[in-house]
Amino acid sequence: MKKSKIFWRWILGIFFVFDAFLGWMVASYYFPKFAPSDDHLISADKIVVEKALRKMTLYSKNDVVAIYDISLGSAPDGHKVQKGDGRTPEGKYTISYKNEKSKYHFSLKISYPSNQDILNARKKQVNPGGDIMIHGYPNAMPDWIGDLFLKNKDWTDGCIAVSNKDIEQIWSYIKVDTPIEILP
Repeated sequence: MKKSKIFWRWILGIFFVFDAFLGWMVASYYFPKFAPSDDHLISADKIVVEKALRKMTLYSKNDVVAIYDISLGSAPDGHKVQKGDGRTPEGKYTISYKNEKSKYHFSLKISYPSNQDILNARKKQVNPGGDIMIHGYPNAMPDWIGDLFLKNKDWTDGCIAVSNKDIEQIWSYIKVDTPIEILP
């Protein structure tokens, strides 16, 4: 067989593999996600995030329900001051909304900014930002790529990120209005 035929067969094979991979990536973004069941006998009544340890602990009546490794904003030290600073806020908030149609694999909205956060931002004449969530990886990203490139790295704009498997568990334990305390 001629070298040119072999070359073109290789090129065609590589194209088909790339096309299949790209199709899988696009399809994973558009396939519907099904929210995990909220039918646990135990539900968490408090969330504590320890930024320095990169840990999030769920509690039910002062008993530990689960502990998760987390990723934070790209500049995690200190309290969030303004939009775009890459910081994760610190303080006491609540889970104000559960979004299964997020651009990330599920998300739980944190009630940031509080009234105090807004006042502090006004004094500095900056926008405090918002849309701080607990979420999984971006929808277009397969779990294994997220585990490989994002897990245990600070990559968000100020949100608290966990693996897709972890956010599904957290989702099933948490109800709207659950208090969350974010510690330095």
